Amino acid sequence: MIAKKDNRHLLVIRLSAMGDVAMLVPVLLALHKTYPHIRVTVLTKPHFKPIFSDLSFVNVYSADVKGKHKGFFGLRKLYKELVLLNIDAVADTHNVLRSKILSFFFKLKGIQTATLDKGRKEKKQLTTWKAKKLFQLKSSHERYALVFKELGFHLNLNEALALKSKPTNELLFFKNENVVIGIAPFASFEGKAYPLHLMEKTIALLQSKLECEILLFGGGQNEKEKLDILTASFYSGVHNITNRYNFKEELAIISNLSLMLSMDSGNGHLAANYGIPVLTIWGVTHPCLGFSPFRQPPKNSLKANREQFPFIPTSVYGNKMPENYRKAIATVTPDAIVKRILEILDNPKFLV
Repeated sequence: MIAKKDNRHLLVIRLSAMGDVAMLVPVLLALHKTYPHIRVTVLTKPHFKPIFSDLSFVNVYSADVKGKHKGFFGLRKLYKELVLLNIDAVADTHNVLRSKILSFFFKLKGIQTATLDKGRKEKKQLTTWKAKKLFQLKSSHERYALVFKELGFHLNLNEALALKSKPTNELLFFKNENVVIGIAPFASFEGKAYPLHLMEKTIALLQSKLECEILLFGGGQNEKEKLDILTASFYSGVHNITNRYNFKEELAIISNLSLMLSMDSGNGHLAANYGIPVLTIWGVTHPCLGFSPFRQPPKNSLKANREQFPFIPTSVYGNKMPENYRKAIATVTPDAIVKRILEILDNPKFLV
């Protein structure tokens, strides 16, 4: 049901990280579906602007948090810039010091604000370094939706349609309706990244069972060099696209994939926004914390062996773990990965 006409201007704050910013997209799509007259400005870092390029109802305002908007007085300057946009309500979907200060400035002006509940207490309970029984927390998408609910916007996330695929000039990868699989083996912390020697075995096994093109995603020179070495192990069909495209061009490529294989990291969320099947590999983090890509079934999360590593999850972001847990992710085998990839590709209705 479409809500009555509402012309309010909503400021949505989410400054980082890429995966968390990407998870805003389905929520904003659900918002627009029910409240099509709402005007939305997303405050985020300049690099993330292309994530919202397909959302015609969203304007992106860039925060220069390392330059003119740095520190308290920089945030005060940012607030004065934003207030000129005639903001009617503020959704703080970040809940960090910067976003709290900005929200406070708006609150002083009498503007309604709402702040994300990160569920810190229950996340702390789930990440203690002891054996424990897991329980599923709200997803980040659900937590974002609750921020909007507090502002009077009642959302149904089932209303969020996938973004349409984007045109790309890289026809070589997608010729003749090829199966094209994206692989993003890296993550922000070691405990979430799949070992490259195992990824090499995964790719070799996949190529032995499926005719496909494989695109390797990374970031920065260090990851490019590692993936160059990995790519050199294969005669054909494996392409390292790290640093070859700008972010907008990478998104266009992602939107045309047959499947994305990702860690607990941003690439999985970017692909899910386009309705791409996403298979995620989890090391010292766990889907129970609520960071699974949008609308992916539980079977699409391959998790480290908790019988061997019962403390998992050891932290929310994967940055803290006992020393002997660093390679826990290696208990997810290449055989298991390839088996699930083939199952997904064989089932056009993968979201079951």
